[in-house]
Amino acid sequence: MTDPGIRRPRHARPVRRAGLARTAVRGLGQTLITLGVIVLLFVGYEIWVTDQINEGRQSELTQDLRQRWDTGDDPLGAPDRPDGSAAELPLGEGFAFIRIPRFGPDYVRVILEGTDEDKLTEGPGHYPDSALPGEVGNFAMAGHRVGKGSPFLNLDQLGPGDAIIIETRDTWFVYRMLRNEARADPDGVVGQQIVDPGAVEVVEPVPGQPEATPTRSLLTLTTCHPKFSAAQRLIVHAELDGAPLPKSDYPDGPPALTGG
Repeated sequence: MTDPGIRRPRHARPVRRAGLARTAVRGLGQTLITLGVIVLLFVGYEIWVTDQINEGRQSELTQDLRQRWDTGDDPLGAPDRPDGSAAELPLGEGFAFIRIPRFGPDYVRVILEGTDEDKLTEGPGHYPDSALPGEVGNFAMAGHRVGKGSPFLNLDQLGPGDAIIIETRDTWFVYRMLRNEARADPDGVVGQQIVDPGAVEVVEPVPGQPEATPTRSLLTLTTCHPKFSAAQRLIVHAELDGAPLPKSDYPDGPPALTGG
């Protein structure tokens, strides 16, 4: 007898399975594309949008600080406390400018007090417990590598002898990056190094020697390493080069500002 039922072709089930597989692959591909777009948008925001926001904020900080200077108000000239100790700078306050000629004639940033994230989104931040410009000890700063103005984006391009200039209300301080041979430095401090994020000794008064008494005026810059990562820290050490220069004698900047 002939079977009256409808027989399913032998190849029908494999074809259906293949269709399901294609659908799954297509869905996975669309998901990955969507995630890729989201990542690209996030990276774009972190790099370009936050840089634009920071540029506006730096402009405001610059105008504010120069207006204060023009009226004789110097954040670094705050009166000492009654007990004779130095007054502390308020967190978040701009008090000086950093210029790095290697990064071009237009490179200038307001330095703020503090290294919390909300301060670093506005500009390079001074470690509150470190020395101030020109003082004996270690004037230490942190800054973002990528995004939020990217103040230390090209820090790895600095070489021994390169100038790092700090401008205060009345004075220019010219620091120069140290050599990269520890044996060439009296305290064994190198010009550039890469360390773990917890290596706090690099911002000590004598970098790498927490118990040592400082006798020199040093400067330290810290930032993330490598770019787009916070796995490590890139460190640059410099030393004050000669005496501070009065702005009254150098109204247009020290010779180092133009390569001198």
